[in-house]
Amino acid sequence: MSPPVPRLDPSQLLTRYEVVLLDAYGVLVDTHGALPGAAEFLAQLTEAGCRWMVLSNDASRRPQSSVERFAQLGLSIPESRVLTSGDLIAPHFETEGLTGRRCVVLGPRDSQAMVTKAGGVVVASDDPTLEVLVVCDDDGFPFRPTIEGLIGTLYARFAAGEPVHLVLPNPDLVYPRAPGRFGLTAGSIAGLLEGALRLRFPDAPPRFHALGKPHPPIFERALARLGVDASARVVMLGDQLATDIAGARAVGIDSVLVGTGVCDPQRMPKTGPRPTFWMPGVGLPSSATP
Repeated sequence: MSPPVPRLDPSQLLTRYEVVLLDAYGVLVDTHGALPGAAEFLAQLTEAGCRWMVLSNDASRRPQSSVERFAQLGLSIPESRVLTSGDLIAPHFETEGLTGRRCVVLGPRDSQAMVTKAGGVVVASDDPTLEVLVVCDDDGFPFRPTIEGLIGTLYARFAAGEPVHLVLPNPDLVYPRAPGRFGLTAGSIAGLLEGALRLRFPDAPPRFHALGKPHPPIFERALARLGVDASARVVMLGDQLATDIAGARAVGIDSVLVGTGVCDPQRMPKTGPRPTFWMPGVGLPSSATP
């Protein structure tokens, strides 16, 4: 049996760590506004001299749009302190030689703009000659007809020996919309498409290239922007074990599971990624051990 995960109060975090990475949805905000104490917590980080950055799997907004969205939700966060999985699209396109390729982008206009900036040529979702599929978000397109059409197109392309490069900036399956309410996001769409492809091509099922948390590049990029490495006193605050916590462990930094989002600290699994600490929320004192 795994030992219990110790609790950590926000005030203790300020003295324990010098660099703080924070997930956005489920830690600082939901779709209705800032979570309790979030604005005060960010102010305390700055006053304590901590280096901090919001590290989000959101690939539906460009950095400036993210800043504007945070402001609408009640948080003033400068663009220099925001890094999203959308920022990894351009490096991936460069590494994989995808510049100039025909790209279907699932997501709103900002998602398409990030792919265009990366060098992709955005085409309609029903284009039978697509070469790259980038799944950024569940918004910005008619869900059922688009997904059903893409399944047929992907079947045809792979069967003809003309594979499509599959890109998933945001591996999250769900995100918190409000207390007790959750929404689907890009990882669920990619899972649906991978499941359909696995039925058709069981011997070598096509897989998405996932860019965001839990994969190391987004953490490495954040630490580089902050001018530190994993040997510093760094911690990741997140609400999801499979992305925030697993990603922190993969790069060798501490992590805190925050209980205001998807994963419940009171239901910690016996196996799989476990955080260094837990807290009920960035503005709430801890009172129990799961």
